[in-house]
Amino acid sequence: MKYDITVIGSGPGGYVAAIRCAQLGFKTALIEKYSTLGGTCLNVGCIPSKALLDSSEHYHNATHTFATHGIDVSEVKVNLKQMIDRKSGVVKVTCEGIDFLMKKNKIDVYKGIGSFVTKNQIKVTGETEQLIDTDKVIIATGSKPASLPGLAIDKKRIITSTEALNMTEVPKHLVIIGGGVIGLELGSVYARLGAKVSVIEYTDAIIPTMDGTLGKELQRSLRKIGFTFHFSHKVKSAKVKGKEVTITADNEKGEEVTFTGDYCLVSVGRKAYTDGLGLENIGLKTDERGRIETDAHLETAITGIYAIGDVVKGAMLAHKAEEEGVFVAETIAGQKPHINYNLIPGVVYTWPEVAGVGATEEELKKAGKKYKMGSFPMRALGRARASMDIDGLVKVLADAETDEILGMHMIGPRVADLIAEAVVAMEFRASAEDISRMSHAHPTYAEAVKEACLAATENRALHM
Repeated sequence: MKYDITVIGSGPGGYVAAIRCAQLGFKTALIEKYSTLGGTCLNVGCIPSKALLDSSEHYHNATHTFATHGIDVSEVKVNLKQMIDRKSGVVKVTCEGIDFLMKKNKIDVYKGIGSFVTKNQIKVTGETEQLIDTDKVIIATGSKPASLPGLAIDKKRIITSTEALNMTEVPKHLVIIGGGVIGLELGSVYARLGAKVSVIEYTDAIIPTMDGTLGKELQRSLRKIGFTFHFSHKVKSAKVKGKEVTITADNEKGEEVTFTGDYCLVSVGRKAYTDGLGLENIGLKTDERGRIETDAHLETAITGIYAIGDVVKGAMLAHKAEEEGVFVAETIAGQKPHINYNLIPGVVYTWPEVAGVGATEEELKKAGKKYKMGSFPMRALGRARASMDIDGLVKVLADAETDEILGMHMIGPRVADLIAEAVVAMEFRASAEDISRMSHAHPTYAEAVKEACLAATENRALHM
């Protein structure tokens, strides 16, 4: 079979790229090694983790806030099997939705491992072996959980995020190596269900790539549900004995310390996945971190071969991969798309949620950029008090001279959705005053965005 474009990998980047290619009139094939489409995000990442986060938040509210709301309940208990089953149901329906989209857009799906024979011929190894002829290829094979030297992941007691999504019991003490997004989200799930959670982090803060204010605020909130944090610790090993895991690390003083728990979640980031692609058959090399190098058009060193998502440089985010998938499809079609990587938001789906876009305060200081800052606390909002979600704030960073918004960072209820206002504003290079003069419905959480912009504009916040 001959195709105009073949996409290898069906995660958010791959399947979206395939859809856009088909919309643009290209005869398109999609290759996926696993039995279901959707990649890490839909199967063992974004979607299942959010399902468990929502379920565990319901339980936490039932046991901690319902009484204050005037709702009396008794004998509330965790049915972890049902919680996991519901999560699996959400994943199943979502993945089936991708199957529907492939059929709707007349995209041929091949199940198996796709590898290069030549730049224009792909071998699919599945139940049978097939050869696909193609004019162009988009590599979208994503990433896998990373580990550390001295850590042998047995997938039983020393686990990755994949196993954490299918636990058969609530841990008594979950030790998490890494204070990034994935570890904090999954730690939140089990902390709400009653687990003690300890985070061991190599740097001196959680979510270290985001604005420093957000990490400090999130740390305060997570401590309320049972988290403890151990910063500037270098993990050296993790050993399993029976039902106990012992983690050995050097602390900030260089002293050896140990932590014990019944489960250890290794959450130290992810690494690009190119196994089985046969890149060597077409002379394509990866960089020191295993990523495929591309030019400004996301084309590799081999003409007609493109790469997107986690397998290339940049933030490992589903929505970044989607934007790149559309970008490549439209580039191949001769259009002039653009991606502003500075305006791809980052989100942490803990509660409170965390979100940020644009420059952080630390980045502006390092660059010597003159800026002004305005912030507004969630607890000052009537809507937040009504829902008992008073932790957090919105922080706006604007150019000291032009007032153009350079960055917006927030922690609080539903900020994963609120951050879209910041992205729209910054795409159109709005000033803080522009946003402050727009009407925001009352009472809403979004009023914090307006008030923070007012605070950045001559300290004019109205409700603080």
